[in-house]
Amino acid sequence: MPMIDVYATKGTFPDPSALAKNLAKTLMAIEGVPNIPMFKDNTAAFVHAPDAISNVNGDSNYVRVQVLTNAGALDRDKQQAVVEQFTQLIAEAAGDEGFKARTWVLLTEAVDGGWGLWGRAHTNTELVDAARAEIANLQGGQA
Repeated sequence: MPMIDVYATKGTFPDPSALAKNLAKTLMAIEGVPNIPMFKDNTAAFVHAPDAISNVNGDSNYVRVQVLTNAGALDRDKQQAVVEQFTQLIAEAAGDEGFKARTWVLLTEAVDGGWGLWGRAHTNTELVDAARAEIANLQGGQA
């Protein structure tokens, strides 16, 4: 149930809602998450337009993407895929291939107890167990 935060100056993306949806769908596909409500309803992207973004030269045409997942959700191949595909989606959404060189993607794993969901702090094990139970329940209901 990852969270994605995108930070870019206002106007970078003509349709930030479409970008948010595409990033969430892409991350679910890369992770191999089943398309069930427990996961898709809790995988979200947020596009932020802060008042100031700058490098040391004063350039503000950068994008920062932070992806927060539960521990172990992304092996090395999946990490590479997230960075590559998100960078491409950012450039496409901005209509500027130059963003491929100016997009920073940070991959972060939540520590145990670091997930707040359904009004409760969860450990990684609790989330994995809840996901497995939901998948088993749905599979049993389809048989």
